[in-house]
Amino acid sequence: MARSAWAPRSAVSGAADLVDAIAADIRSGRLALGERLPGTRELAKALDLNRKTVVAAFAELEAEGWIRLRAGSGAFVAATAQETARAARTSPRAAFPLPPPVETGKEAMWPLPSHPRMLRMSGGQPDLRVLPLDSLARAWRRALAGTGRALVDYADTAGEPTLLAALSDWLAETRGVRPSPGGIIVTRGSQGALYLLARAVLRPGDRVAVERFGYGPAWAVFREAGLEVVPVPVDEAGVDVEALSRLVSIRAVYLTPHHQYPTGAVLSPSRRARLLSLAAERRWMVIEDDYDHEFHYVGRPVLPLASADTRGAVAYVGTLSKALAPGLRVGFAVAPPPVIERLSAYRRLVDRQGDHVTERAVAELILDGSLGRHIRRSRRVYQRRRATLLAALAASFGPRLEPNDPPGGMALWVHAPGIDVDAWAARARALGVEFTTAREYAFDHVPRPFVRLGFACLDEAEIVEAVGRMRRGW
Repeated sequence: MARSAWAPRSAVSGAADLVDAIAADIRSGRLALGERLPGTRELAKALDLNRKTVVAAFAELEAEGWIRLRAGSGAFVAATAQETARAARTSPRAAFPLPPPVETGKEAMWPLPSHPRMLRMSGGQPDLRVLPLDSLARAWRRALAGTGRALVDYADTAGEPTLLAALSDWLAETRGVRPSPGGIIVTRGSQGALYLLARAVLRPGDRVAVERFGYGPAWAVFREAGLEVVPVPVDEAGVDVEALSRLVSIRAVYLTPHHQYPTGAVLSPSRRARLLSLAAERRWMVIEDDYDHEFHYVGRPVLPLASADTRGAVAYVGTLSKALAPGLRVGFAVAPPPVIERLSAYRRLVDRQGDHVTERAVAELILDGSLGRHIRRSRRVYQRRRATLLAALAASFGPRLEPNDPPGGMALWVHAPGIDVDAWAARARALGVEFTTAREYAFDHVPRPFVRLGFACLDEAEIVEAVGRMRRGW
């Protein structure tokens, strides 16, 4: 059989490109069934590739069913390649009607970088460069050693038992929250806990009060569950509890009292007491989202509402996404055991159980002290970055910007009086720095002269550079 004169129609720089080029030409018919491909040496020379690269590409094509390699004869388009081509893609359209798209409630859903070195001032993103990957890797190895086979079997829906116990002790020690036996569940991040609460405890048509400036992904969960979301004003002392008291037919209240999201306000003691009294009196479920409790820099952190709840009104939601890494997807909910039972029952329908290997590894980090050390180190790092951002804003903008000075958190809420902050953010993005504006957190989506500037995920030099770019885009 004559040698093939085949050559790719676009540039090929590696094995993956070569695999794609040959598969595409078989799929289109440019390469016929049974046709012989050029030899590996010939093709390597023609494409200026290492022969090993071509050999690796041919091995991949054979494994995928596109070609057959015959010793002493060469490579040929497989007789079954058209079957492979038909199986390689599914229909781009559904043959049945679909409901409207699900609202996700974007939380700074950053677009792909439009600048070669985009500096993203994300308010809820830890710096993964600080994460002790070696400690995490050792914890995973310890988790899989010995009882590792049990961890990959069907198991407790509420969570890996070692982590449940370690979390209970850790929450009692650091936050004053001691779960009752059976009163805690490990979830896929705090978002997983919110979803379970919305679906398993509340019913379509129930009204949920939320902060007027707040966390859009939580509102999206409630709306998707068929709940009516009702906004309540927020000021420098947190959510306006008296305004909340005037609402009727409320079944639940969702709030972020420790570091209000996104303003950073701390709910005042008098409002805390009043809220717990109202919740008990009116039989509200208070969903307390304590998303970044660890990062408090001035004085002692205020204890959660759950620590003072003696009547079972609070469902306390937290996450290790800020303390460790968002990709680990480890969150939790603490509530009266009957609530946890309902969350577990609902979870069996959609998820069955969490990732018990990861959960045991996180338990190892808690038990050997690695998590505590990492949090203390991160807190010191973020506190320095907070000071750097405040100093850089003062030097670059002076009184034209009015940043708040929250006792904790991972971002500043900055007043920019008289400025079109959305236009400013667009100009800054073109210069390689991204930050969010008040519109993204407002219940009514109305523009207001505030921006949120995260400092945790950038180092000091990056923060100074980011503020410089913001100044050029002013």
